Amino acid sequence: MTPLAGHRVATLGEMANRPLARFLASLGAQIGGPVEGASFVIDDLGLAALRDLGLVDTIPTSAVHVSVTPFGSGGPRERWRGGELVASAMGGALRVTGIPGLTPVKEALDACTFHADMAAAAGAMAAHYSRGTPGEGHGRGQHVDVSIQQVAFSRNVNGTLVWQFDRRKLDRVGGALAYGRATVKAIWRLADGWCFHSLMTGRLGAPANQALSDWIDAAGLDNPLRGTDWLRYNRSTLPAETRAAWEAAIVAFLVTRTKADIAVEGHARGINACVVNEPSDVLADQHLAARKFFDTPDGLPARFATLTEGVPAVAPAVHTGDRPGPLAGVRILDFAWALVGSITTKTLGDLGADVVKIETRSRPDLSRMDVQVAASQAGELDDKPWFAHLNTSKRSLSLDLKAPAAREVLDPLIDWADVVVENFSPGTMAKLGLDYASLAARNPGIIMISGSVYGQTGPMAQEWGVDGTGGALSGRTYLTGWPDRDPVIPGAVPYGDVIVPYVMAACTAAALQYRRETGRGCHVDASMYEICVQQMRDALAAARAGERPQRMGNADPGVMFQDVFPAAGDDRWVAISLFSDEDRARLEAITGPDIAGWTSARDDHAIAAELQAAGIACGVVQDAEDMIERDPQLAARGALVTLDHPLLGAFGHMATPIAFSRHRFVPFRVPRIGEHAHSVARELSGLSDARIAELEAAGVFK
Repeated sequence: MTPLAGHRVATLGEMANRPLARFLASLGAQIGGPVEGASFVIDDLGLAALRDLGLVDTIPTSAVHVSVTPFGSGGPRERWRGGELVASAMGGALRVTGIPGLTPVKEALDACTFHADMAAAAGAMAAHYSRGTPGEGHGRGQHVDVSIQQVAFSRNVNGTLVWQFDRRKLDRVGGALAYGRATVKAIWRLADGWCFHSLMTGRLGAPANQALSDWIDAAGLDNPLRGTDWLRYNRSTLPAETRAAWEAAIVAFLVTRTKADIAVEGHARGINACVVNEPSDVLADQHLAARKFFDTPDGLPARFATLTEGVPAVAPAVHTGDRPGPLAGVRILDFAWALVGSITTKTLGDLGADVVKIETRSRPDLSRMDVQVAASQAGELDDKPWFAHLNTSKRSLSLDLKAPAAREVLDPLIDWADVVVENFSPGTMAKLGLDYASLAARNPGIIMISGSVYGQTGPMAQEWGVDGTGGALSGRTYLTGWPDRDPVIPGAVPYGDVIVPYVMAACTAAALQYRRETGRGCHVDASMYEICVQQMRDALAAARAGERPQRMGNADPGVMFQDVFPAAGDDRWVAISLFSDEDRARLEAITGPDIAGWTSARDDHAIAAELQAAGIACGVVQDAEDMIERDPQLAARGALVTLDHPLLGAFGHMATPIAFSRHRFVPFRVPRIGEHAHSVARELSGLSDARIAELEAAGVFK
């Protein structure tokens, strides 16, 4: 299925080989050719530079024009020079990546730029759908603007929360994951490499945690994990001394295991662990081979998601919506949980879609339970700011899907919906009678969006996985860090969990416009593993050519020189990138030959301002306080939106980091669990108040 077949994309600047161009090509668009007559125009220059070049007025008014630049178009820093390292520094990702006490280190390859390009893909497809909507905007394109800095900032939800609520700052934690109150080790040395593993909270992690404990016992090693009630384990509240003892025992055990042990016996035992792959391992992966991921002319990945076309149907009516946004009137039935699905439907809701979130109190979303800040309490489902960030612009319907009577509420919603979004383990929706075939039998034009770690098919489809799994298996983790040290967690904050949603949102909008044109719905299969591998494309190309890519610290083969330098003060740093000999000459004219000596005696923000004024790409390695309290560019772009909360009060929520020239966003606050159960049952499912009362008494709205 190629929903962009017949559309052409003109590229300006260096966009022809960027991930955004590859994504549009994966949907069938032709890349290249003149701006005149193009359906899409994409650039990495921004509006200010395009005006200087006299190119803005050459872009057709019917085209969707997308700019992806380090700081975005407009705002006081739109002309600042950047690049991957500088945008990562200013967006907060660099600050939390690396080993405590050492220089911050960038993530592998183009992580922040790739993330921004995926956000831009969602914006491009939403504008494409809006262009096809009957009414005032029909046939009109618009400008879609994305700042790499803002997109990087939007990933730092944990850091934003702990600063706003507790005035704490997250720091570099090496091969660990920071969850606000808890820091959990996740990268472990093996006898011949490394693996990714973390003890997870609640039902999701209990069997795997017990399996690890049993394996340590079988090896005859000391095991302080023995006898733990894993259903009661909470990573946020475990005493630090207990965690230290557990992690010491796991270190002693895993160093006796090999990569093959983890992949074979660990997998058979059900351990939450996977090998940290090198790029060559990725190319030889049997799961990707089974899914024909590398079956392309050059042997490199082309697919971002698999779109399977549905049966012919009458195109559904175009609904109108009361909320602003390019997706106004689109109806979303949301079965999502945790990050991937929740950010997908948050994005769609913030863009104007009407989202009804299906929840249950018997198995609440993990982010409704994870205590990260002092304002939240264990056992309370409605006081978690993490959940609030991830679930703006939605209504909540609490429903016991295992109760037969629940179908009285649910079936009319399937008829109502344009799109169903889910990110359960493959097969879960089928057990509930809600797989694509079942949904399409009732609503032939429905679009189903499925996100998972490994995808819906293949030998690993049913296996365990979280965000760090995608990083470890794809090569991202292996290539992040210093050459002479262990790998570190790339970004120390979720990555696969936050890029997959933009691919899912982009495919949603593309599929909606395709259905409008053909009447056909579709099923979208988005795999976190595959999308993370897409980000590793350059390393895979090198491995296919016989090279063995390794960790490079802050260096980048595509940049003449770049690094992170100390500034005055405790743990203050600046990132500098030089793209030409002229850049180097300008820098040395200011700093002399000892760059670090010059920077270490000066304030970081003053350094960035002086060097940017001289035309040198430089940025402060910002922490949460810098970004929230004193970054004029993020403030100008509205990167945080203040929304009230019934239990937490008013605080800043992450804005969806996409700006449209013809649309504005008006997100609304997160719902309390089941807050809209009765109104949805009445208004959308058509049930009487008397029947709703009966279902309530029977526990259906649990």
